[in-house]
Amino acid sequence: MRTSHIVSSGALRGAGRFAATLVFVAVVSSSLFAMGGGEEDSEVVHVYSHRHYDTDRMLFERFEEETGISVEVVEAGADELIQRLEAEGSSTPADLLITVDAGRLYQAAEAELLQPIDSAVVRERLPDHLRSPADEWAALTMRARVVAYHRERADTSVLSTYEALAEPVFSDSIAIRSSSNIYNISLLASLIANLGAPAAEEWAEGMTDSFARPPQGNDRDQLRAVAAGDADYAIVNTYYIGRMATSSDAADRAVAAEIGVFFPNQPGVDGSDGRGTHINVSGAGITRHADNPDGARRLIEFLLSDEAQNSFAGANFEYPVVAGIETAPEVAAWGDFVADTLSLEELGARAREASMIFDRVGWQ
Repeated sequence: MRTSHIVSSGALRGAGRFAATLVFVAVVSSSLFAMGGGEEDSEVVHVYSHRHYDTDRMLFERFEEETGISVEVVEAGADELIQRLEAEGSSTPADLLITVDAGRLYQAAEAELLQPIDSAVVRERLPDHLRSPADEWAALTMRARVVAYHRERADTSVLSTYEALAEPVFSDSIAIRSSSNIYNISLLASLIANLGAPAAEEWAEGMTDSFARPPQGNDRDQLRAVAAGDADYAIVNTYYIGRMATSSDAADRAVAAEIGVFFPNQPGVDGSDGRGTHINVSGAGITRHADNPDGARRLIEFLLSDEAQNSFAGANFEYPVVAGIETAPEVAAWGDFVADTLSLEELGARAREASMIFDRVGWQ
């Protein structure tokens, strides 16, 4: 059996030089992607991926077993991968781009780096809001951005909506990442789309008074801050809680044991319009200059299969994007929720405006 080749460019990102990135791409294009015993490109799908999970590697291997098509992967940050695609142009080795944010997929599509997927399977298995209206990308997994709270210390009676988190009752009580984080940019973009820019800016400004500390760290750090007593609430993506709850690190498991999960903006909640909790996705798009678009399309379809969706949900604590797939027990324990069905295209379209609002209100 052929084995997926995974290359990470984390060390390269640390160097921080785009010229070095181009050198790395040249090396990958001429050597790594030539691996596989002299196989033609039609037998290989070359993937640029922002995801870095064992689940993905396992699924790529299952795809190889089922189809005989090799999957060769370069892992890097989404911005770096998009820059590569732009720099490489028609000479890119990449057939498929996978990122962990719909806004990045929108950015790639706007830069004309993607082509239509044109798959009946994708259209049948995904609702409209989880795929590009122009058919240029499709969601693979879903995360909800929720309010995590300390089970004993936090007052859950005041929780209702994202909008309410900017009210005085939450002063000095919320831990959250910086404004440059794509998850927060997408959250604010969703508020702009749902509420209008003036109301979204008023919310962002009010949130700066709700910070328990200056924005810092990743979502795990926000959960640790709640457990340590530095904050009562945190805004985080759900799958981080699941991963900490099942971590091999006893300290992380202890943190997760102290955390409860609240889904904002649910129907029937006082002060809520009932639009549902903000969600974001990991998703994939076929590159514009793919040498093997058919193989890339087959890989997307495989990743939307029941087998793959069950693996994403069970091993990585993400929500499936295909109806009828059960969530992991740890995730199911948080309860059901209604998700915001805002088109995820809006998250990318309003990302720049969201960043400008963050700058104006002084959200670090």
